[in-house]
Amino acid sequence: MYQQFDNLARMRQPLRDFSELSKDWLSHWRHFSDSPLMRKCLGLHEQVALLGFTHEREEFDIQPIVDARGWAHEVVQEEVWRTDFCHLLRFKKRHSQHEPRVLLVAPMSGHFATLLRGTIQALVQDHEVLVTDWINIRDVSPQAGEFDLDTYTGQLIAMLQHMGPGAHLIGVCQPTVSCLAATAVMSASQDACVPWSLTLMAGPIDTRQNPTRVNALAKSKSIEWFKDNLVSPVPIGYAGAGREVYPGFVQVGAFLNMNLERHQKSLQRLLHLRASGQDQEAQPIYDFYKEYFAVMDLPGKFYLETVKEIFQDHALPLGRLRYQGETVQPQRIKKPFLLTIEGERDDICGQGQTMAAQDLCSGIPAWKKTHHLQAGVGHYGVFSGHKWSTQIYPVVRHHIQNAQSLFE
Repeated sequence: MYQQFDNLARMRQPLRDFSELSKDWLSHWRHFSDSPLMRKCLGLHEQVALLGFTHEREEFDIQPIVDARGWAHEVVQEEVWRTDFCHLLRFKKRHSQHEPRVLLVAPMSGHFATLLRGTIQALVQDHEVLVTDWINIRDVSPQAGEFDLDTYTGQLIAMLQHMGPGAHLIGVCQPTVSCLAATAVMSASQDACVPWSLTLMAGPIDTRQNPTRVNALAKSKSIEWFKDNLVSPVPIGYAGAGREVYPGFVQVGAFLNMNLERHQKSLQRLLHLRASGQDQEAQPIYDFYKEYFAVMDLPGKFYLETVKEIFQDHALPLGRLRYQGETVQPQRIKKPFLLTIEGERDDICGQGQTMAAQDLCSGIPAWKKTHHLQAGVGHYGVFSGHKWSTQIYPVVRHHIQNAQSLFE
């Protein structure tokens, strides 16, 4: 499957390159590019170049933070730690000191960590933000070993230990399970680096609650079906050649098909706005799809374990999830403040799936627990967009500040 896709993508790439060059060349002919016909031509070239998956990560491009006095503070990006599977990147305002340190865990679900650009942009206003920049597994040599659910959780534990005591942990979507598991494992061993606060956003803690189409699909087939039909070796020509992966183009293609009509209308609107010269309104749509079509493969073993343990067997809420052979016990978590966040219109993680963590973490006192249901947003609106930055982020900031003030 993957080899066939790769062959087709290579055959189509010259056409995309030609359209990209044509768009750039025509846009320099200002005498013509501002005519309705030429604008439509430019828009068509843009769509030909845009429509298709790429495995190239975009830049994070975090913008300077402007404070209440109108002063702009440059945001510095640097790599502070790495493994074969992940680069840990730090974002902080230049010259800022003693701001709460946040580990933001990006999902490994078909997209790069740059999908959280808006999340980082908001968080870095008041925090030092460390982000898991997962490496596309097709670019990781098989000699680095397998990557499974235990590896994912273990990486988070190692990162928190690298950061030291006093960190705050935020998981977005799929990693909420490993964030909760890592916190439970560290709590059980009385690790000094247990996070001061834990924020779980739109994640599948208990997918028995209000199942979505994604949840129904995961339970409609056997795990053997998923392995035989959706897992494929990386083609020759890449560092990870031979690795078993769940290709990113399959994952994102499935997301596209869930809302195909909406995506078609959105792309038609992009073309209309370009043709009518409304570039300012068109640019956010273009930027979204430029990011959305940049795909990252998932390790095959990690993907199959996630489907089996989280979506089919509900191992975490039923007390059967294990880490390195030991049962994960969320009730052992006592130290952190807990915040769970859900979107009213989320069609990937239904209402109640993330809030289930509130009951699982029975050792956390009620006064340390908060749940926030955001009206009017779907899955991606929980961590990006206007309502994230104006309504959800203030809740997250207050949650972290409460924990910070208690433990300092």
